[in-house]
Amino acid sequence: MKQLQYLVALAETRHFGRAAARCFVTQSTLSAGIRDLEAALETTVAERSNRNVRMTRVGMQVTERAQTLLRAAEEIVDMAKAAASPMTGDIRLGVIPTIGPFLLPRVLPALREQFPALTIYLSEEQTDTLLAQLDDGELDAALIALPYATGTLDIEIIQEDEFLFACYRKHPLCARAEVPRAALAREKLLLLKEGHCLRGHALDECGSGDRRVRSQFEASSLHTLVQLVATGIGVTLIPRLAVDAGIIDNTGISLARLAPPAARQIGLAWRHSSLRASDFRTLARALRSLTTGE
Repeated sequence: MKQLQYLVALAETRHFGRAAARCFVTQSTLSAGIRDLEAALETTVAERSNRNVRMTRVGMQVTERAQTLLRAAEEIVDMAKAAASPMTGDIRLGVIPTIGPFLLPRVLPALREQFPALTIYLSEEQTDTLLAQLDDGELDAALIALPYATGTLDIEIIQEDEFLFACYRKHPLCARAEVPRAALAREKLLLLKEGHCLRGHALDECGSGDRRVRSQFEASSLHTLVQLVATGIGVTLIPRLAVDAGIIDNTGISLARLAPPAARQIGLAWRHSSLRASDFRTLARALRSLTTGE
């Protein structure tokens, strides 16, 4: 297993020194481990030169299998720890940018108090990246927005997150308590950039099936969208989760519900094969209780 760890590190860094540092061993120890692995396999896994390391075709194939074996070994250890002491150890949790800044500050202190032996390591990325990291074993679970194509992942719904129509206070629709969804098609809609699931959700609620549609401005964050709406450039849809976190405070933005109402779901996702599924269900229940009181 140690030799396979060396191989994966070498394949990912393509450098003996950096691979050794990642594995917390000396370069000579890592080099010796790779040579022992090649002797055991009776094949060359890497071609060395003074400047770089090039993995052989067989080396890359072995690396792929090694990554799977190492993930399985980690999960076995996690399963044993979880069985002996549930909700302990480490969880690598991914979260998307339109959830993380608004949900996590509310729930993390309570989670630390409720599960003092659990350490949560956070990573913020867009949904596609998080799902790929889940599949590769780089993450244990992820907080994402649904609907979204999640394949075979297990999902526990945390809460419904309503979309609210947001416009500047001088906008013609400002005084309305509700805005018909059909009215959105006539507005200058401000969207997040491609890759953000909130963009797709907004387009769905506007009745536009074309995900390639261009808005007047495409932002990289929800905070930027809010500031643009506050200048009267256009309108957007804001999740209630962000509103409750104070994203429009002191901006002069007016909110209205959509008619009929529209919402996304916030869910916790993990691999179906994960041996810590019981811990993730417990975490999902705790998050649901903290956000909805259920």
